[in-house]
Order: sequence, then structure tokens, then C-alpha cells
Amino acid sequence: LVHSPRRLPEAIDLSAVSAFLTDLSTYRDRAIVLAMVLGGLRSAEVRSLRLADVDFGLRWLRVMGKGGKERVIPIDPAFFVELGAYLREERPPGCRTPQCFVVLRGPTTGGPLTEAGLRSLFRTHRASSGATRVRPHRLRHTYGTELASAGIDLLVLRSLMGARLP
Repeated sequence: LVHSPRRLPEAIDLSAVSAFLTDLSTYRDRAIVLAMVLGGLRSAEVRSLRLADVDFGLRWLRVMGKGGKERVIPIDPAFFVELGAYLREERPPGCRTPQCFVVLRGPTTGGPLTEAGLRSLFRTHRASSGATRVRPHRLRHTYGTELASAGIDLLVLRSLMGARLP
């Protein structure tokens, strides 16, 4: 059986990621994007992340991935700076939603961020930042590519990303 070589997933140039991040106007939005690019989270994992899954002291997140598989991910302090500011300054007071990221304005304020809401955030800021290739799953691939380039053991990388073994 002959396998054709698999192409590496498409990563985004870090200058484009930086331009996209700079265009975001809320701590919440920056924390969401940083969770993807610094933690490799899928968009569904970001939306379902609960406050109880965040450990500020140890700087890690507990993530429920595909198929209900749980993994613990260490994440860069830059994420926790944005997340802390979001929780202090933007998350509606008295909000009882267990999900970390909630709607900040409109009739569903305080409700969990929806898939459509996340898509809209990315669509809006791709246009205004000029970073047209920034998409949630590409941020995840960028995380994996950066770690692989830095020489991380591939089994460790697969574990961090919640990837299935072949």
C-alpha cells in the first residue's frame, strides 16, 4: 500500500494574525483568537469553554474536544491577560452562563456565544483588518505548525491538539 505524502495544514503568516488581533476591539474577541492561535482550540471548543475549565494559577485550560475527549492545554500568559480584562470589564455583571465567552450586546446579552456570532466576528474583522486568510481552523493549524517548527515532539503535539493517532 503506497501512501501519497500528506500536505501540511495551511498556517497563517504571523503578521496577518497580528493585524487581525490589532483590529479586534474587545478583550473577549482577543481572548477568543488567542485561545485558537496560542492553544490550538477549535471554534466549538472555544464556544463551549466554561469558566470552571480555566485555571489562572497554573495557566491551563481544560478542553472537551471531539468525541468528548478531554485534554488539558498550557496556554501563553497573553491569553490570560486578555481573558482577565474581559471577565473584569466586559462580561455582563451577574451573568450566570457557565460558558466563558458570552454575547456582549443585543437581545441575547449574557447568553453563550453562538457559532453564527463567532463567524460574524471573523468575517467583520477579516474585512476591516485586511487579514483575509484568518479563519478559526487556520489559527489552530498555525498553532500546530509553530510548535512543530520549534521542534516539539510530534506525539506531544498530537496530544495537545486532541488529534487522533493514525
